Amino acid sequence: MRAKKVFGYVATIVLVLSVIGVLVFKFYEYKAFKTIKTSTSSVSNKINQQKPFSVLLLGVDTGSDGRIDRGLSDSMMVATLNPRTKQTLLYSVPRDSLAEIKTNHAKKDVQKINAAYEIGKAPVAKKTVSAFLGMPLDYSVTIDMGALKELVDFVGGVTAKTDIVVSFDGQTIPKGTHHLNGEKALAYTRMRYQDPRGDYGRQLRQQEVLMQIVHKLQSPQYMFRIPTLMNKLGSHISTDLTTQQIEKLISHYHQCTKHVVTKQLVGREAWINGSSYQVIDTASLQSASDQLRKNLGLTSKKLHNTETKLNELNTDFFSNPNSTTYNTAGLDTTYYTDNTY
Repeated sequence: MRAKKVFGYVATIVLVLSVIGVLVFKFYEYKAFKTIKTSTSSVSNKINQQKPFSVLLLGVDTGSDGRIDRGLSDSMMVATLNPRTKQTLLYSVPRDSLAEIKTNHAKKDVQKINAAYEIGKAPVAKKTVSAFLGMPLDYSVTIDMGALKELVDFVGGVTAKTDIVVSFDGQTIPKGTHHLNGEKALAYTRMRYQDPRGDYGRQLRQQEVLMQIVHKLQSPQYMFRIPTLMNKLGSHISTDLTTQQIEKLISHYHQCTKHVVTKQLVGREAWINGSSYQVIDTASLQSASDQLRKNLGLTSKKLHNTETKLNELNTDFFSNPNSTTYNTAGLDTTYYTDNTY
């Protein structure tokens, strides 16, 4: 596998992924979805049966800066939509989360969770996140970073209010309030190393931009132009939803956009084999699992996976807030550092 040279180029593409739902719910001309790479066969019948369903949203670091390879899923978000309660729950998953990658290896393959997409594309990413959160994942949507600039420009730009200087990829946004076009918004939502909150600060900037895009898309002046936008974005989007299921989303799930809750998993930094990971404690994983399952109409289920087993081996790490040493011995696993992919 190629050496990892990723600088968080498209963590913020999750903004576009979240907005896809709004575009689907607001646009009624079926023909515009022909440009999206859809599945020819159904991987789940949840939408056909008008039941609550889940979808893994993947933002991959291709489609811009000359990138054409498969890439990592630099942004990951789990969404659950419940047409009965008319609610949508969106959970951001840190890209550097320590997780077992669900492959067919004899040993447990433990890496940063964003490597799952490069190893086996969306199917492996779905299996990995499903086990990580102890919940079924019905569908997936993947979008590359080339779409974000067009989307922000489509809505006439966004307004950013920042208390830090954001400088990335030749763009600088000073402290204060600024109106950003697509190019500047892309830089604003990609930078993480200068933010003292790291990737979590970047996720907050993503949500700031997302809420503005969602709000603007409610306006008739943009809704009438969505066919043009969808044709442009179509080549950047692939999904295991069928075209028929996308059509059913319009009629059966549009009310779910009226109550959207966004949350983020937050972990602690740990150094493993010379690389920095985010370790999510068991209580946080369990809470996210419970909430996501509840919105699917499922009862809670106690997590018992590789991540919780490793956490059980590291009581000292969690009892000492200053510790960055996380013990990975004790399980039949193979651990990879950044230079292995």
